[in-house]
Amino acid sequence: MAPETFRALADAIEAHDGVAAFSEQSLLNVTHPAQDRVVLHLPIEREGVLVGYAQLDRGSAELAVHPDHRRQGLGAQLLDEVLAQAPDAQVWAHGPHPGAEPLATGRGLAVTRELWMMTAPPPTDANEPEIPTDLLLTTFDAERDAEDWLAVNARAFASHPEQGRMTRADLDARLAEPWFDASGFWLARSAVDGALLGSMWTKVSDGVGEIYVLGIDPEAQGRGLGGLLTAVSLHWFAQQGVREIELYVEGDNASAIRTYQRAGFRRRRADVQYARP
Repeated sequence: MAPETFRALADAIEAHDGVAAFSEQSLLNVTHPAQDRVVLHLPIEREGVLVGYAQLDRGSAELAVHPDHRRQGLGAQLLDEVLAQAPDAQVWAHGPHPGAEPLATGRGLAVTRELWMMTAPPPTDANEPEIPTDLLLTTFDAERDAEDWLAVNARAFASHPEQGRMTRADLDARLAEPWFDASGFWLARSAVDGALLGSMWTKVSDGVGEIYVLGIDPEAQGRGLGGLLTAVSLHWFAQQGVREIELYVEGDNASAIRTYQRAGFRRRRADVQYARP
């Protein structure tokens, strides 16, 4: 399947629904297929046109149907194919889409996870935060920092089913994206021994700033690094002139949600994941 074919389907769905049906990882699995894992692609075509698509990657699945071809049983066909391949698959519904719940519950699936999208207006008075003397704050350099970052990311997101499994190939695919800007990717290291304690990776696209990945090494928790790095990002976003800031956070991550709420973020929507109980 050509990447442009998939993009055309994804764009048509997002334009109609107002929310993307496929995650960034699904897009990268089409445009930059990794060699270190198997991704299952399940397309449905009508007269040579892609009208429906499902993807299964390490137990996580996404599926959607072109708006002009809905209510024809194609969504049910895609979900049944996913479950036939992986009965315990975790199936995403972004938005969530109103048709997702009856489709999922009709097959014995229930909501097992929520991913909150939180947003905030652009900061108008975000002062540059003072960096404590026991920290060194630098911007990301792939040759110097990639392996350190991957190791801390894996520890910080050890229980996270997607972020915690990021590989060097996954990282390199993101570094190659047009939106990547190393000046918005900071690493906080110990001024004593240079150990990486945490990082903040941001993204700016179409005038929207995103707190892309904020990760703190478990051994450095409780030092206020999350709040400090969030303040660093807000100051940077103010300089970029973004019209809005967004982020995604697990719905059960109460401490992170409190940090973001203190910074002015509020929940806009929740994406949900369905699976067999």
